[in-house]
Amino acid sequence: MPVDVVAIMEALAEQGVTALFKADAERMAERGKPWTFVASGAPLREDVLVRTDAASVEQCLAVCLPRLRELGFWFPE
Repeated sequence: MPVDVVAIMEALAEQGVTALFKADAERMAERGKPWTFVASGAPLREDVLVRTDAASVEQCLAVCLPRLRELGFWFPE
């Protein structure tokens, strides 16, 4: 089942979280981990940044979404 990244990011934004996905051309060319997901903002403490680099969008979400849920945020499955 495909993940609705837009719905997830909108839900996080509605809760005050700034969410960013990035595709890095250099890392993609090097066959590294070109995708980055970062979540930050006022609802998160200053010392909390939810971030990962991965080979795919799905891998980023598999790492970050459980962490965001642990912190009390909600978003569609």
